[in-house]
Amino acid sequence: MAYIVPSSAETLADRELYTRSRLVDVACLSCPVQVKVRKNSDHHTSIQWTQEPGTCETFAELSRQQGGRAVHQACPQLVASIEAAVRDGVVPVGAGVDPVDAETSRTMLNDE
Repeated sequence: MAYIVPSSAETLADRELYTRSRLVDVACLSCPVQVKVRKNSDHHTSIQWTQEPGTCETFAELSRQQGGRAVHQACPQLVASIEAAVRDGVVPVGAGVDPVDAETSRTMLNDE
């Protein structure tokens, strides 16, 4: 079986598809932070920060405490904001990757 190495444009399109497609803007209900969110399932949430996490008031408070904030510690207010967006139907669960979006991403990159 031959292995086909994807072209640079295909690789970039796949990266775009799996890291940015179907992301929905969610604002924290407690501070000015806004993130992009995708829920692949009830248990899997992808979050892309659109600004430095240091602007999160909870992260700032945790960082000031002795020992600082653990790297993988989530902000409970942001988690609650995302859960509210899911409950309200703003963030769909399990929408996955749309093959049409994949083809559009590849076409756009190939045209550049």
